[in-house]
Amino acid sequence: MNLFEKMIGSLDEKREWRAMEARAKSLPSEYRNAYKAIQKYMWTAGGPTDWKDSSRLFVGILELFEEGAAEGKKVTDLTGEDVAAFCDDLVKDEKTWKDKYRKKLNDTIGRG
Repeated sequence: MNLFEKMIGSLDEKREWRAMEARAKSLPSEYRNAYKAIQKYMWTAGGPTDWKDSSRLFVGILELFEEGAAEGKKVTDLTGEDVAAFCDDLVKDEKTWKDKYRKKLNDTIGRG
């Protein structure tokens, strides 16, 4: 990774992100709002730390939502009533931000 990519991130990743956001914007409002809420939850509650894992996760959600919208289903028909549990289940085998911060906290306190 060169200095430019370190400063602003990979241009390919930015293109991929914009493409995912464009797909999300084309969803019906119920799905678009749910996607944004899930995105926010994943960033704040502990989604994957790696871009490849994150993009795979969000592309999977987009595909699920696109299919559900085409079939006329409600979001909760796909996710279940506990959307947070649905999200947590998606990342249960991934290294998450929460894991990273837990390790950092334990390492910091362990040094003291």
